[in-house]
Amino acid sequence: MTLLRWIVFAVAAFAMNFPVIATLVTAVKTPADIARNPSLVPASFTLENFATVFTVSDRLNIWAYLWNSLAASLIGAILPILLCLPLAYAIARRGYGREILLPLVVNLRAMPLIIFAIPLYMMYQTLGLLDTRIGLGLILAVVNLPLALVLLVNAVAEIPRDIDEAAEMDGARTPRVLSHLVLPLVRPALATTFVFGFITAWNEFLFGLMLTTRDAVPMTVGASFFFSAGGGGVQWGVAAAVIVVASAPPVLLGLVMYRQIGRSMLAGAVKG
Repeated sequence: MTLLRWIVFAVAAFAMNFPVIATLVTAVKTPADIARNPSLVPASFTLENFATVFTVSDRLNIWAYLWNSLAASLIGAILPILLCLPLAYAIARRGYGREILLPLVVNLRAMPLIIFAIPLYMMYQTLGLLDTRIGLGLILAVVNLPLALVLLVNAVAEIPRDIDEAAEMDGARTPRVLSHLVLPLVRPALATTFVFGFITAWNEFLFGLMLTTRDAVPMTVGASFFFSAGGGGVQWGVAAAVIVVASAPPVLLGLVMYRQIGRSMLAGAVKG
């Protein structure tokens, strides 16, 4: 029975990860092997596709795309935490905005982002933020605000009120309570918020395509330029290699931070 269970798990894992496996295998195949051999076992192994991806030219520069995505994603992940932690404390402890502000922010995220495209482009054009890392990072921060607010409100609400009240009775004001008591206790939630925000910002394509043209093109948009890097149609090996490279940073971040994420997700599961 145990063997059968592991076989079922292995088949399910393979089925769910088949696109990832196929992409990895395609990235190390030669063009001729891709054309003749559709199986997951490459007839020959090559890193030429990755060499093509990392070769800088006047038209393609993967290092610039990676740096643009890293800078914009850090802004998009860190800024919501800085804005939402004090707001989450006010909502969870004082009740400010619980009835109107919190539902409004959460429901805004449920709206299709494309409806903001035209007014946002016009506003960025007026402010001179088009094709800038800061401009891209700011809109990614706005995209991440609802999730950050919900996660941090729940995290602060899990902290016993007795801790705050004891500190306030000792004369500690709200900024000190927030920085010395609440902040250390919500670190797992902060890590989770950062990871989810970074991954969301890194994977964002619409605003990267709409708001950048040359200097701040992110990895998601830049990766599409490599699909026909060699001319003569889609270069599937190069396309697979650039997908692997583009996916690596968020995947590595998730692997490094998975303990913190799990601790945050289970924080309230055993309460009471």
